Amino acid sequence: MNQIDNVMRSMKFDFFGNSRHKVAGAQHLSTPNSIFLDVRSNEEFETLSFNLKHHIPVIHIPIEEIPDRLAEIPLDKNIGIFCSSGTRSSMTYLYLRSKGYEKVKIIEENIAAFANELKPGKILKHIQSK
Repeated sequence: MNQIDNVMRSMKFDFFGNSRHKVAGAQHLSTPNSIFLDVRSNEEFETLSFNLKHHIPVIHIPIEEIPDRLAEIPLDKNIGIFCSSGTRSSMTYLYLRSKGYEKVKIIEENIAAFANELKPGKILKHIQSK
């Protein structure tokens, strides 16, 4: 049995019913010891990227580069995986779990909804709460 088999076996109804694999963007931005893993293409990232300087570090690794750049993703951080629609995030989630990453979740929002979390009032509130 390999690790991917074990990860798949752990994904029972209560796992999905309790959304243990997802996190709201606003919640992840406020979670200590977290990173934002953007798995969109270079072209997407160059067109619209998120600099979350006042929140958490951002790591951009296109999904196809994840296997070769796995060492850049820290095992000891809370990882929120982001893409524009959730498909690549889901694939990356399963891959990272199969590689032993336990503190990993999919950012729930799509690109438009996540951008809504970065309005001036929300950023100011976050900065003032530190």
